[in-house]
Amino acid sequence: MNQEMHARAGLLIAQERIEGISPADQQWLRHHLAECASCSSLASATEQALRSLRGLSVPLPKTLATRTQFRVRMRAQQLRGEPRWRMVWAACGVSWVFGAATAPYVWRGLEWAGHRMGVPNFIWELGFGLWWALPAAVVAIMLLMTDSGRRREANWNRQEN
Repeated sequence: MNQEMHARAGLLIAQERIEGISPADQQWLRHHLAECASCSSLASATEQALRSLRGLSVPLPKTLATRTQFRVRMRAQQLRGEPRWRMVWAACGVSWVFGAATAPYVWRGLEWAGHRMGVPNFIWELGFGLWWALPAAVVAIMLLMTDSGRRREANWNRQEN
């Protein structure tokens, strides 16, 4: 028998255990193993090694699955959030530029509407303050939410150490 047949038999022995082989290959392998002692011993050694590995138990920390899930989720959030944050900052910057540019017009418009509707000055001035502070409030909320996620991750890191 030549080396090519032994190599094919070795490949089929491994392949049979992992992904399966076709019936024609199974028949060829059985016939070859009946005739070749070295390949037959390789098949026996492979089977014995697999049986030994199946009986082996590896102790794992109880929280391994939970920690792994948490880290995967946190990384997924980071990957999803990175481009979005750039857009948020860009939108806030544009909003503040337009806010500063239009502030005098908004002030006059609210003043006119307030006097026209008989609303006290305090009310329309408060409306102007809310209009001006809204982009900053949105960014502050988003930053607080991000900081909360980072604190959660830091707590998990402390728990595992």
